[in-house]
Amino acid sequence: MAISLDDPKKLTGLRDQAHQVAMNMLRPISRKYDRAEHDYPQELDLLAAMIDGLSESGASNGAGAAGVKRDHPENDGDDGRVRNGANLASVLGIAEMCWGDVGLLLSLPRQGLGNSAIASVGTAEQQQRFGDVWASMAITEPDTGSDSARIRTTAVLDGDEYVLNGEKIFVTSGERSDAVVVWATLDKDLGRAAIKSFVVPKGTPGMTVERLEHKLGIRASDTATIRLESCRIPAENLLGSPEIDAGQGFAGAMATFDNTRPLVAAMAVGCAQAALDLTRDLLARAGVVIDYDRPAVTQSAAAARFLQMEGDWEAARLLMLQAAWLADNRKANAMEASMAKAKAGRMASDVTLSCVELCGAVGYAEGELLEKWARDSKILDIFEGTQQIQQLIIARRVLGLSSAELR
Repeated sequence: MAISLDDPKKLTGLRDQAHQVAMNMLRPISRKYDRAEHDYPQELDLLAAMIDGLSESGASNGAGAAGVKRDHPENDGDDGRVRNGANLASVLGIAEMCWGDVGLLLSLPRQGLGNSAIASVGTAEQQQRFGDVWASMAITEPDTGSDSARIRTTAVLDGDEYVLNGEKIFVTSGERSDAVVVWATLDKDLGRAAIKSFVVPKGTPGMTVERLEHKLGIRASDTATIRLESCRIPAENLLGSPEIDAGQGFAGAMATFDNTRPLVAAMAVGCAQAALDLTRDLLARAGVVIDYDRPAVTQSAAAARFLQMEGDWEAARLLMLQAAWLADNRKANAMEASMAKAKAGRMASDVTLSCVELCGAVGYAEGELLEKWARDSKILDIFEGTQQIQQLIIARRVLGLSSAELR
């Protein structure tokens, strides 16, 4: 079977539309909200309304940061048909939007990572009930980072309610969102199998935003610390099944990452592409010729480095597309999602910093956005699982070892 490396024709309209939004709506206000940290970008309300309209009409085909349930009938790939669906549409759209600004993309109403959790783990009824909710996701704790299995936030069933207690840190859009998807354990003694995710609406007594973080990059996006003290939510706000399946572990909750890690890879691809596009123009103005018909070793050092960066970018982009395509076709993609996230996160950091270096004083100053993209890119190698954790997950899959066998 021939493999086409071009974007699917049915998604080119979405991709081009996202690029226009990035160029005309996000890029012009990028520096403004980088400087005005914690100010909500009011301009995004209009964009969110546009996306809602496209979603209602069915024209968006999954442009937002929402995951897709693998067992949905539309994603049934058992009939032999190849599907380029909502996961692929999402990564293409997000990459273009992050060509405009990563922090602003993360600030879009109703496009939070918590929405991916609802789409990935929630029942059909929950997806409908929380369909219009802007949901952030709270996983990390002061003593628990990449090892999600060590979560200490508790959820205790009391009648027809769960009572949540704990503290969450580094919650993206934690102050602005309508609800927070909180990861908590039903029983600490049962380990990772007892970890579930819960939708906690904003304004619920017992949930408070303690503070907002000051950050190196993605400063347009708020990052919150949230405390839960005897916070009561309806039992039906537990996403998916409340049953503890020791055999499955917490695979249900972790399935969220199979959808969100390709999205983070897309953010990295978009941010790096922005840096490469601008650097290409700046080098051309400086008289540096990049010849794609000659070996890199026969060209200037700047041209050779640029060609190497473009190759690195293309490799990350193809891994991103592979992970999303597998999800669309109901194929296991846990390893590929981690590969895409690991490669793209490291690539974006390397490429954006190298672009700053190649452009010298122009790259380092605030006259251009190169220095900002270098700052923004670093988080893409950290959140949704660090570089080191992704490599550990990949190693386990390749070697066929469990988390207990390979730490």
